Amino acid sequence: MTTSNGKINIILIVSDTFRYDLITGDFIVKGGVRATLPHLSALSQSSVKFTRHYTASFPTVPNRHDLLTGRYTFTYADWEPLPKSEVTLPMMLKKAGYTSMLIADTPHILKDGFNYDRGFDAWEWIRGQENDRYRTDPREVKLPCRPEKLRNVETTIQHIRNNFLRQFEEDWTTAKTAIAAIRWLERNYKDNAPFFLYVDFFDPHEPWDPPREFVERYDPGYEGEEVIYPAYGPSDYLTKDELAHCRALYAGEATFVDKWIGRIIEKVEELGLWENTALIFTSDHGFYFGEHGLIGKSIIMGGVHGFAPLYEEVAHIPLLIRLPDKLGVRSLTVSELTQPQDVTATILNLAGLDIKTEGRSLIPLIEGEVESWRDFAISTPPLVRGAVGGLRPTITTKDWSLILASAETTIPKEEYTMVVDGKPRLLRPFGNVDTELYDLRTDPHQQVNVIDREVEVAKQLRDKFILFLKTLGAKEEVIKPWLKCKKLDK
Repeated sequence: MTTSNGKINIILIVSDTFRYDLITGDFIVKGGVRATLPHLSALSQSSVKFTRHYTASFPTVPNRHDLLTGRYTFTYADWEPLPKSEVTLPMMLKKAGYTSMLIADTPHILKDGFNYDRGFDAWEWIRGQENDRYRTDPREVKLPCRPEKLRNVETTIQHIRNNFLRQFEEDWTTAKTAIAAIRWLERNYKDNAPFFLYVDFFDPHEPWDPPREFVERYDPGYEGEEVIYPAYGPSDYLTKDELAHCRALYAGEATFVDKWIGRIIEKVEELGLWENTALIFTSDHGFYFGEHGLIGKSIIMGGVHGFAPLYEEVAHIPLLIRLPDKLGVRSLTVSELTQPQDVTATILNLAGLDIKTEGRSLIPLIEGEVESWRDFAISTPPLVRGAVGGLRPTITTKDWSLILASAETTIPKEEYTMVVDGKPRLLRPFGNVDTELYDLRTDPHQQVNVIDREVEVAKQLRDKFILFLKTLGAKEEVIKPWLKCKKLDK
């Protein structure tokens, strides 16, 4: 089914906390058992696979801010509601006659007035994920593990309450979100206007609670505590079996997401939409499961928040682009460095719009019109608070990963962040906060910090980072903390 004006329909699917190695089949649960995702694996066979795609603004809300604006928002925005001054992607697409629809179960972009639905012609929020204030009963909730192992007891209780009435697979939030997307397609695919459908899955973000059979396939017979919402920080509070089971819970949830994304893909096929429809799959960040001695994606200890380094397991994210048949399906692997801003620019390009963003359309790269893309990718939490909390930007090139620690040590008495789940926590650094450099050619898992012998490489990358911030128009106070960095400046 094609639109009468011949324009391209666009489906964007974002799955939160979806590690890159899930896509490649390299996520190992235990004993060589790997997570299997048949539907996304099949999609990748007819898609352009970007093997060096990196998050920019981190984590959940800042990433969506990037995607919906095409800007590197870490230079001027925090974890915050969508600023009223922002022109969003659906607003841009309106100029080309697009009908835009948001279907999401990710709570943080919609609850508490965050307004990431702004600009869409319509939107649907599938309720019940994490700390969404959705249900007040049952009052008594049994925790799946000892409370000290949980990142937040109240949030865990809220999530269990929200989903207490589940009985069938279709009652899970992931399934409800996919079904809503399928029904929207069935009702709207014959419309003469081209469409932009944005589906945002919160899973496989924790709390991990897929239907039981999806966990059993990865860790059958496990009888220990289920740490479905682990406290972020050093992973040594978990036993070896508990940590392995966390990986099984995560793999099970990712497999469940894959199944329901597969249902959306099947519906696109059934409706005959591939001729004129592009489908993009990506994520916002990954998660540590014992790598670098960590579990989570930052450090959360009670009411205190510290930033963890953004190693490959978190910064490196998947990107698949399945082009419409009329543009020629590409089964292609691209190893150039790409970022979410390029996804925004690509969507605008597919829509026939010449609107400038801070990214570049990937279509010329896919079609072989250019041979190189960018020298580096920047992945960082918002920079607007300086280096408070041990914040460290990551600068990634094809060969190197630089994790940059400011020499600035002044810490305000009370500086709070809403990052990660919208709950205010006092910012404090954790452990030894230092600059790190890794040679990804010989050390892809970042085990050997070579900063002392390759300090000049690190300085060159830091200089590129500073120049990039200036090019983006970052304020002086945003740039200043990175002018003097540990290991680089006396």
